[in-house]
Amino acid sequence: MLRHAAASVLLCLGASALAQTAPCVDATEASHETLLGHWEAQFRAPDDSPSGTAHLELIPHPELAASVRGRLQRAGVEALLAGDVDQGDFTLEESINGTNISATWIGQVVPDSCGKEIRGTWTQENPPLSLSFVLRKQAGQ
Repeated sequence: MLRHAAASVLLCLGASALAQTAPCVDATEASHETLLGHWEAQFRAPDDSPSGTAHLELIPHPELAASVRGRLQRAGVEALLAGDVDQGDFTLEESINGTNISATWIGQVVPDSCGKEIRGTWTQENPPLSLSFVLRKQAGQ
């Protein structure tokens, strides 16, 4: 009876761990739900030199179905975000003042990343600046 109880506990623990593991999402099947959570962005200049990092938190957009909104922290500056992903195409708008778009993120969900990596170009309006970026979903997200 003790062996049966121990086996039941192990089975439950294994099922619980399996339930907590998110399924692997194909890049073309990524949805706004794939974007939810905490992300780290790494930027690179055109000469491929590092140009900083940022931390993003994305939540469901309360007014636009199939979209996200959130906040970005970079070098002590906070910006608001809104965007989506469609068949692997990622678009995010960034606003420092909450009204005007100050930068855009255009990229692709990386194949075989289970929806946890996005690569593309971050473009700032004023002053004009373009940097490549890699977004990586943080562990446990």
